Amino acid sequence: MKTIINNLRMTLSELKPGKLALVQHIETSTETNGLVNRLEGIGIIPNKPIMVLRQAWFGGPLHVRVGSTTEIAIRHQEAKTIHLQPIEV
Repeated sequence: MKTIINNLRMTLSELKPGKLALVQHIETSTETNGLVNRLEGIGIIPNKPIMVLRQAWFGGPLHVRVGSTTEIAIRHQEAKTIHLQPIEV
């Protein structure tokens, strides 16, 4: 059973490896419009589960699972634009 943790919001860059969350929204601006389209194209959309699998050393990219099958690597700077609602399994 999944339980939403109320009143706790974070970005993908703050999510610890092995923890699960739901995507709430992606920050948009004129500079990040292309990024938002790319992220939505790979499945990072509201209410989609997301989990950090690994975090590279020295601020390197995050290895992330989106949904149940898609795995990507994403820069910390890009991960800061993805806002999440943590959930407990």
